[in-house]
Amino acid sequence: QVQLVESGGGLVQPGGSLRLSCAASGITFSNYVMGWHRQAPGKQREAVAAITSGGSTNYADSVKGRFTISGDKAKNTVYLQMNSLKPEDTADYYCHGKKIFPPYDYWGQGTQVTVSS
Repeated sequence: QVQLVESGGGLVQPGGSLRLSCAASGITFSNYVMGWHRQAPGKQREAVAAITSGGSTNYADSVKGRFTISGDKAKNTVYLQMNSLKPEDTADYYCHGKKIFPPYDYWGQGTQVTVSS
């Protein structure tokens, strides 16, 4: 049974930082691309960052230079360090596990991030 459990969301002032965690169970990172997506109210879900088992990363243009995705294979946990947060970063953030083969997508339940003064 695959489970992705996010934590670390909350309310932060503009310019502040948060670190999201995604604890994964039932998966082997070597067969997955792990990532974070977000969905703001009234908007479509969008990809934020992704990391392969080899450590390659990709970021949405809107978060490049501010967000960092990383993974700890020993803990089966993926992190999203978010710095210099802006009000437009306000959204529900979802952990995503993309199984390479056979292809399948797993999602966490989401954690809310609110950036406001």
